[in-house]
Amino acid sequence: MYIPKIDFQLMIDSIPFLLTGLPYTLGISFVTFLMGNVLGILLTVLGMLPSKIIKGFVRFYISFLRGVPGLVLLFLLYFGLPYQLSALTAACICFSLTSSAFIAEIYRGSIAGVEAGQWDAAYALGLPFKKVMGKIILPQAFRISIPALGNVAMDLLKGSSLAAMITIPDIFQKAKIVGGRTFDYMTMYILVAVMYWLLCVAIGWGQSWLEKHYVTRYAAKTKARV
Repeated sequence: MYIPKIDFQLMIDSIPFLLTGLPYTLGISFVTFLMGNVLGILLTVLGMLPSKIIKGFVRFYISFLRGVPGLVLLFLLYFGLPYQLSALTAACICFSLTSSAFIAEIYRGSIAGVEAGQWDAAYALGLPFKKVMGKIILPQAFRISIPALGNVAMDLLKGSSLAAMITIPDIFQKAKIVGGRTFDYMTMYILVAVMYWLLCVAIGWGQSWLEKHYVTRYAAKTKARV
């Protein structure tokens, strides 16, 4: 029976080299999560408009990008276009588009979870749709959507490893380089798995802090009204 050996000394020696790819991993994840949120909110608002054409486009966009594997879209953007995008640009566009489709659905469900009375009260005050969404509905929807958005952030962080397929030197690509040089892929893949896990733990802490922050803030506002 084959029992894989783990070279802990190789792990320790390789950590500084893998950390040189961390800015790419975190940078791609942060930028695409931010852009995904912007596009997701835009799609959510467009989907609420009365135009059937716009609603149809939003439904198609969400359905298509939720159904196409990220790696396929990444290869289409990097290898399939008539002009060559840089690897970093292709990765950012790919992950922003795919995440926006999931985030749009998250916000749609979160907005549906806001009390209907909030809409009625805002319109009774004569507020336009833009202010109703920006000042009243979206802040409450964001509080509801924090757990789901945290999952998207983790998925983006882990999914950023696909960028190594188009030569972006992130931590996964660095692990592949060391594995190829030492012929010990098992050790390097375990190390990079632990690194991704620790980064996801950090995101989980941030998610928990936001949840507690908004619960405390909401409770304080409710108490002040009473």
